[in-house]
Amino acid sequence: MHAAAASVSAPPTAAVADAAMRLGIDARLAPVALRPLVTGVRLSGRARPVTHLGSVDVLLETIDDASPGEVMVIDNGGRLDEACVGDLMVLEAERAGLAGLVIWGLHRDSSQLREIGLPVFSLGACPYGPRRVPPAGRRMPSAVLDGVAVTEADHVFADDDGVLLVAADRVGELVELARAIQLTETAQAEQMRDGTSLREQLDFSGYRARQAAEPELTLRRYLQERGGAIEV
Repeated sequence: MHAAAASVSAPPTAAVADAAMRLGIDARLAPVALRPLVTGVRLSGRARPVTHLGSVDVLLETIDDASPGEVMVIDNGGRLDEACVGDLMVLEAERAGLAGLVIWGLHRDSSQLREIGLPVFSLGACPYGPRRVPPAGRRMPSAVLDGVAVTEADHVFADDDGVLLVAADRVGELVELARAIQLTETAQAEQMRDGTSLREQLDFSGYRARQAAEPELTLRRYLQERGGAIEV
């Protein structure tokens, strides 16, 4: 499915965060309380945010306007007394080609959602659906996740480590560097499993010897001078 493809190709959020720091890109961390319904998935896609006011129509409108591969970000105010999304809405999003959902609030129909397989990040589950009489009106194409604003100019990265939001126009360079970082760290881990410790790979003994004479020397600068890997 499209969602699985998006999950496989997305770099892990840890690599995205490291790349963002190196490039000076603002990667905003969504509240760490947001967790995946199913672990082991990676989600990446342009944000399609919406503020939920208690009615399903704004969610359907969001799906109707979305492009395949986008991530629906739903602001339900962080409410813990109702779920704003269930199996029908997630299945509708999956059929429309969305990559996944991030919900600042709760979901329900957890068992069915696992069967559907579309990545869902939320604050947890609740058997109740919306418990309010919603006002009429068009959808608000924005979301606020406990103070973190999300607009249609954002891109979402999410996995077991959390949810990051990045300006969509910086995603290309960010992903390129994040994948390079991931490759370096994977190679380091493989060498460790083959018997070469991380300290050996980084010539940590040489670094300590130099630092004894140059207390201001950092490991990062030492590795840069040697042309070595700095993903540590």
